[in-house]
Amino acid sequence: MPDYGHDLTLGTFLTPTAKNPQQVVALAQATERAGLDLVTFQDHPYQPAFLDTWTLLSWVAASTDRIHVSGNVLNVPLRPPAVLARAAVSLDLLSGGRFALGLGSGAFWDAIVAMGAPRLTPGQGVDALEEAIEIIRGIWDTNERTPLRVHGAYHRVDGAKRGPAPAHEIPIWLGAYKPRMLGLVGRKADGWLPSLGYLKDGDLAAGNARIDESAQAAGRDPREIRRLLNLGGGSFSGAGFLQGPPERWVDDLLPLALEDGISTFILGSDDAGTIARFGEEVAPALRDAVAAARASAGTVTGTVRPVASLARRRTGIDYDGLPASLVATAVEPGDRDYARVRSSYLYAGSPGLVLRPQDAQAVSDALAFTRAQDVPFAVRSGGHGISGRSTNDGGIVIDVGALDTVEVLDRERRLVRLGAGARWGDVAAALSPHGLAISSGDYGDVGVGGLVTAGGQGFLGRSYGLTLDHVVAAELVLADGRLVRTDAEHEPDLLWAVRGAGANFGILTAVEIEAAEVGNVVYATIIFDATDAARFVQAWAELVESSPRELTSFLSLVPARGQDPAVGYAIVVWANDDTEAAVVALELFLDLAPVLQQQAQLVPYAATVAAHHGEHTGGSAPASRGGLVEHVTPELAALLAELLAAGDTDMLQLRAVGGAVNDVDPAATAYAHRTQNFSLLASARSSRRAQIDAWWERLAPHLHGVYLSFETNQSPARLAEAFPPETLARIGRLKSLYDPGHVFDGNFGVAPMPADEPVPR
Repeated sequence: MPDYGHDLTLGTFLTPTAKNPQQVVALAQATERAGLDLVTFQDHPYQPAFLDTWTLLSWVAASTDRIHVSGNVLNVPLRPPAVLARAAVSLDLLSGGRFALGLGSGAFWDAIVAMGAPRLTPGQGVDALEEAIEIIRGIWDTNERTPLRVHGAYHRVDGAKRGPAPAHEIPIWLGAYKPRMLGLVGRKADGWLPSLGYLKDGDLAAGNARIDESAQAAGRDPREIRRLLNLGGGSFSGAGFLQGPPERWVDDLLPLALEDGISTFILGSDDAGTIARFGEEVAPALRDAVAAARASAGTVTGTVRPVASLARRRTGIDYDGLPASLVATAVEPGDRDYARVRSSYLYAGSPGLVLRPQDAQAVSDALAFTRAQDVPFAVRSGGHGISGRSTNDGGIVIDVGALDTVEVLDRERRLVRLGAGARWGDVAAALSPHGLAISSGDYGDVGVGGLVTAGGQGFLGRSYGLTLDHVVAAELVLADGRLVRTDAEHEPDLLWAVRGAGANFGILTAVEIEAAEVGNVVYATIIFDATDAARFVQAWAELVESSPRELTSFLSLVPARGQDPAVGYAIVVWANDDTEAAVVALELFLDLAPVLQQQAQLVPYAATVAAHHGEHTGGSAPASRGGLVEHVTPELAALLAELLAAGDTDMLQLRAVGGAVNDVDPAATAYAHRTQNFSLLASARSSRRAQIDAWWERLAPHLHGVYLSFETNQSPARLAEAFPPETLARIGRLKSLYDPGHVFDGNFGVAPMPADEPVPR
């Protein structure tokens, strides 16, 4: 039988003796120290001389760091599959993806019956195991939203809730010898796990043939199925199979790998010395021998995607042409991780491929690959994406979430380096012990890259300014694939453009930012009855403008629903720990409107933007519109109250963006709006999407600029509102230098402008 091309892994098969429980744990730890990949334990719940295998698996996983664990194999008749599924996920999550599920249909039936399970014939055992696999995989399938129902002859679930999802794709390996079990391996399993001691000459070849035939009949590629083998205890002295020096072991095992397709060898031994030599001497020599033989034979190696996954590939993408740096982490529509990466916070995307580069060079590789495809692409840092541009339908998403480092470069200068994929909540948590903070929006799961290149309206805005105001260097991948660093001395014009129009120039990989000296802050939330919305909104805005710069406030307005009045939810942050001054300022807010609820507390800044790391599964794809406001006039307040009363918006928000934001010269960054005191955001779902555009036409005379991160309308008019003429012309001239081919036009693309073209007025 030919080599199936799987990577070679090696492990141990330990006896779970209860007489000396710490001995088997020590052997598992020795397995890890020896450099082996896997430790397994037999499962005989009816055997009083043995530890319970599941408890042992959990204990060993907790007492090791790297090695994978598995039952070899678990006794399904005595382990209800729905419970087993959740236990498997729990152990996989707690171990960081180090669990494999080896299953058996049961063998010692007198003992099994004595433990309370019904007796099954061998054929019934196979059928019961197939039902169990269906239930286990169904529990793991969190992409499916309907409750799980399996009405089998031996196992039933009726409306079981699915989830949680495991940390990685948990493989299911079956211990199998007879034709029906081998057929089940081919149809449903990820691996075949027999013991060499129970096989006769030719059984491996015959078993592989039966599995391959069954897999093909089920529409699967036989290479999807790993072939594992339990080996009897060997010795490094004497003669015979697995006897003698390590090179003799290699000679014995090499044909099993190359001719019988075995890619996982599991040594049954409870001798620490044998385990050490197996891992330290046999394993590397065997890997080298297999690699050399494969190279000579031209064997195709690596992970084989299931046929069912291949069928979900989208046109226009050369999936097989992915650079090596991206293969291991790329996600296709048929992959288990697809549901986790396809969508943003509010938009349910369906990209044809999500690339997850692990470093800046891989980002360059991803861009080069993407440019060669005939599909659109999007760039994602955190996945929040209120405007919906960090995912797509049928295209490619370059997700830089793995570039998430947070490093204090110089505490005295308050200089911080952030990876573009870091979440702002994690940034805040990492900087808090240093007494530093960066104003960065109001939600901790937002990624660094998108926010820092567009603006950054945060809870410290009036005292600190926009996030981008403090960016002193940026690293990004340009359209031609170059990795560049821009700062005051290196391509300073590019740094100017990145700060406010960064999406037009490349893919950000890292920034250096000057943080603020911030320890604890006063964080207050006040819920108001906003029935008299016009008066309330104008009074709130006037109070915010007149307050000391230490105070920044965001006000969210929610329309009346049923018997519930319209409410205003105000967040007020006082940017230091002077509680006496904070109380004086906060008390004035309590007179703005009837207060329904209030709370104020002294907390670290990090507590105001904690990262929840929630999975972004999309939502109702609302239309969102953004605009900047110099002052909330009575006329504007009346219009906002009218919009709220009409029920044409799900949420209306005003953010304070004055103070330090307006200290910056409008020409200093591509974000040129330095006279406005508030940022307005409105969103609407479903049929109200059209109404919000109509409302924006009425609001337009009161708005002076657009904050692009909140804007779903990408019309040229919005672009002209986002950038004043001189600013837009400078961006266009730089665009002609850095992106003349319009590669980065997916997020409010600016047209390249020749240097001698006059500035439009």
